[in-house]
Parts: sequence; C-alpha cells; structure tokens
Amino acid sequence: MRVREWDPRSASAAEIQSLVETVNAAMAADLPDDPPWRDVQVRDYLAETMPGERRITWVVEDDRVPEGEGEIFAHVNILLLGDIGVLEILVRPDLRRRGLGRQLVGVAARRAYLEGFTSIGVEAIGGTTAIPFYESLGFEREYAEARSVLNLESVDWLALGAMASGISSGYRVEYHPGGPPDSLLEAYALAKAEAQNDDDDLDLAPRSSDPQRLRESIETLHKRGLKPYIVLAIHEGTGAVAGLTEVVVPAQHPERADQYDTIVVREHRGYGIDRAIKARMLFELRSAEPTLRQVQTWNAQHNESMLKVNAELGYQSDRDWYEYIADVSHLVQRLEP
Repeated sequence: MRVREWDPRSASAAEIQSLVETVNAAMAADLPDDPPWRDVQVRDYLAETMPGERRITWVVEDDRVPEGEGEIFAHVNILLLGDIGVLEILVRPDLRRRGLGRQLVGVAARRAYLEGFTSIGVEAIGGTTAIPFYESLGFEREYAEARSVLNLESVDWLALGAMASGISSGYRVEYHPGGPPDSLLEAYALAKAEAQNDDDDLDLAPRSSDPQRLRESIETLHKRGLKPYIVLAIHEGTGAVAGLTEVVVPAQHPERADQYDTIVVREHRGYGIDRAIKARMLFELRSAEPTLRQVQTWNAQHNESMLKVNAELGYQSDRDWYEYIADVSHLVQRLEP
C-alpha cells in the first residue's frame, strides 16, 4: 500500500466516492447507529477551511495501480489552527491492527513538527479501539464530554411549546436561518466570547468571537455544505444578544444535525433563556428540514445545567467523547522507524 499527500480539490469523483465508502465502513464499525454519509459536497467539506487555517491530507491506496486509480483504504488529515494541529484518522476496519494507523500518525506528526507546531490534539470516541490506540502512542486525555442524541419523532411537542414560551419578560426570541444578520453580528460575537471564557476544553473545533472572522466562518460553513440555523434571545432594554443556540445541518448526512454552541451570557442567566431558545430551534428545524430525524449534541460532563435542559427536551445519552493531546517532538521520536 502507498501513502501519498492528497488534495481533494483535484481528486477524481471516483476517489471521493471511495473515500465516502471508507468513511461509512469505519462508522459502521465504530458508530453503527449513526447515519451513513452521502457523496454530497464531500469535496467541498474536505477542501474548505476556516480563515487562517490549513488542512493537509494523506490517503492510503493500492500501490499496484497508478495514483488515483485505486480504492482509498485509509485517510488522515491534520488541521493546523492557532498553536495546535488537530488530527483525524480513518482506517477501513478490515485493515486495522496492521500498523497502518501508527504509520499515518507518524506522517502527520512529522509534518506538524516541520511546520513548527508543538502539540497535536485528537478526538477519540469512547468504547472504540481509538482509545487504546492513541494512549499507546503517548497521547494524554485532557477533556471529556458526553454526546446525546434527540430523536425528533419522540419529541413531546406540546411540552416543547411551553418551554419555547417560557422565557421571562424583557426578552424576545429571534430565528435566523443561514446566520445572524449584519446588524446583530457584533452583539452576536460578544455573546460568543462568553463561551471562550467559560470553556476548559482544547478548542479542537474552530471558534471565533471576532465579528469579521465570524462572518467569514459562517460563509465557510455554507461552502462546506453545512447549513447553519441560529436562534437568539435579545434583551429588549439594551439590544444585546443574551443567549444563542446554533444547529448545523450537513449535506453529507442531512438526517442528523449537529448542535454547535448554546450560550447564555452570564448576566442573563436564570430567565429561562436556554430552554426557550433550544425549544424554538427544534420547532424551526421541524419546518425547515423535513428529512431531519435527529439532532446530536456534546456537553461537558460537569455542565449539569445544560445536561438537565437537554434531558427535558428529550435528548438521550449516547457516547462519551474524549480529547487527547500529545507533544509533537515526543510523538515524532516515538514513531521514528
């Protein structure tokens, strides 16, 4: 088998389709209840990055045929953002435990080292072989969160309506498909900054609280085939964004949406904002996305208030999710042939 650097922009349609098949084979082994990916805007999903970030990708293919003409058996990419490289690896299940994953981590780690990065982070799914694999390479667990999944067919819409209208007086709730309007962008960015101050995770997913970069990030979501939906709570006395919740529906698996940030600014907590905006979001999604069946969300295990809100909405606990980190130079030394 051959490992080569790979650019999704110039890849053939057959290569993209083969990669989707490998993604779905890996998911069937690790997350059998998750919906499979569709070959829709996958090239854009892989090629587009947020402002100031770069993604470098390698694939593993059959070395008995010319480059680009065989199946893709494995895929690794490293997203270079800030001062950390974020690693993502997929290996077809029937080729695991043969040293291929270790080889791919080594390829990405060496590039990160040459690019001047000192740390590599990775997400690993609880209950899968990824946990012992990364720990065997010296990755250390830094953060844990729980994934929960809401099945829309089981939602109590009558109870949800009461939650949606349960916000205190002095606030109004607004719905913005596609992203916030320019008139609210600065206030929206200020509320987003609250999450950066409160979180203690590794920030392996890109996030921005600068208005211009935030606008560019929303544009990038659209380019990647990720349609954002935003619900805001506006404090009527000041016009400030008191709370926000974001859900993204991916073209690659439109049956299951991803919850992004839900934030209630500290001085506006205790007024029913979190329940109201998340409940309103579900009503809007039911109308806007008729093929949507589920919404998945991740929460820190110590975030009891949001876990409680999600349980009231009908979310069911699903999997633990972990973030690991490794020193690049140590990783390169460990993986040298």
